[in-house]
Amino acid sequence: MKQIRNIILSTVSVGLAMSLAGCTNSYEDYNQDPYGVSKKETERDAYSLGAAMINLQSWVVPTDVNTNQFTECLCGGSYGGYLSDSNAGFAGKNFAQYSPENGWSRVLFRDFLPKLSIYFNEVKSATDEPVPLAVAQIVKVAGIHRVTDAYGPIPYSKVGQNGEITAPYDSQEDVYKLMFKQLDEAIATLTANRTLNFSPKADKVYAGNVEKWIKFGNSLRLRLAVRISKADPALAKQEAEASINNAVGVMTSNDDNAFMTLSNTNPFEVVMYEYNGGDSRVGADITTYMNGYNDPRREAMFTQSTLENATNGYYGLRSGIQIPGAEIAHAYSNYKVKTDSKLMWMNAAEVAFLRAEGALRNWNMGGTAGDFYKKGVELSFEQWGVKGAAAYLADNTRTPAVYTDPAGLNTYTGPVSTITVAWDDNDTPDHKLERIITQKWMAMFPLGLEAWADYRRTGYPMLMPVKVNNSGGVVSSERGARRLSYPQEERRNNLENYNAAVGMLGGADNMATDVWWAK
Repeated sequence: MKQIRNIILSTVSVGLAMSLAGCTNSYEDYNQDPYGVSKKETERDAYSLGAAMINLQSWVVPTDVNTNQFTECLCGGSYGGYLSDSNAGFAGKNFAQYSPENGWSRVLFRDFLPKLSIYFNEVKSATDEPVPLAVAQIVKVAGIHRVTDAYGPIPYSKVGQNGEITAPYDSQEDVYKLMFKQLDEAIATLTANRTLNFSPKADKVYAGNVEKWIKFGNSLRLRLAVRISKADPALAKQEAEASINNAVGVMTSNDDNAFMTLSNTNPFEVVMYEYNGGDSRVGADITTYMNGYNDPRREAMFTQSTLENATNGYYGLRSGIQIPGAEIAHAYSNYKVKTDSKLMWMNAAEVAFLRAEGALRNWNMGGTAGDFYKKGVELSFEQWGVKGAAAYLADNTRTPAVYTDPAGLNTYTGPVSTITVAWDDNDTPDHKLERIITQKWMAMFPLGLEAWADYRRTGYPMLMPVKVNNSGGVVSSERGARRLSYPQEERRNNLENYNAAVGMLGGADNMATDVWWAK
């Protein structure tokens, strides 16, 4: 067990700090840059650019363990149906029960925004070459969209050069329009210089391969286009088709996947195995779906439960419950992540499902919804190194299982999805969309923030409601959290701009108000 000092907030009591004894009550102390370098080291040839670019990349899916725990495990993991809290000390103050304390819910806002701005500007200071600058712009957007998707309006266009975020907010619609503009410009620059690879020392994702960055940029643009498909259909169609029609195009194979090579241990491994024996476990939602489908990816993705009554092996812990003690909580299935596992940003399977949804909306995606749906499943099976995709895709009878908790604590007998795997061209548009999103959801694991965005946008996949709702009646257990509240510091230090942001939000600054693209 790693003993941590309690310095999150002055309001947290010493007794609470001792009861948690984990990483989450020492966030700021441990939120240190894992790629920090000395002045002497930065004098090496091209090292300044490399350090700045890698620092920037480390704030897309955060490489810092404590940051990753808050954003990817406790928040995204819970709301996306992927992970569940297994530390009983988190009860009453966690994301899953809709009651995160300020020190938890502010992380995406108060750390991502300044860090992305600071390191982007460091890249600009280190080089005037158009290729790395365009790559840096794509990386910045890849991080920024996760912030606006969590909160809605955010400071973006007017954030200071030094990362100062006490600034006016942009509406979420304007943030998206600016992100599209920045992606369009960066992709155009890279496409014009597609053979000019840059130093692999400055790139932990694609080792300086420009064409790979063009594919990622186009794929990211497609992700964002699909996200706003209901809020601004015309702009969504325009940007989606621009991604497909680009000379290089989008990700089409697992060789194109955006995975970051880490200098240190994979943060998921630390959170799920080392912190207090594991502060998170695999969630019941995803294991229930995959058990019902007899999905062969389970063995590659999850450990088997050690609970006495876990007869078929794979049992996740239900989210939003009264968390059991460690002896029981740690007996549920876990994520089979290794210390040297790369950190996923986006994969080709997600892109295939994005194209399937675009085709379902009659956008020109270069193929049919059914063909891209099948391709997405095949790519996911290949990524996880398992066989049986053809038989899986042909199954038109299996449906998600009913969740029976082997510990007998949190069995769910309510309605579950009846969606099958096999594609049916004669099915209703709603069933086709549910099928696409459900398989996309399983293929994107463990990108919880992306899964949460799809759930808010489409209502799929169907997830179990929480049993313990500590929101005081604010958040609906059936709809779930719709956004994160702004940090309390914004009301103290940026009140005028904060009030304007709430006006843009069109509702109360709480977790029940929908963001722009989810209304």
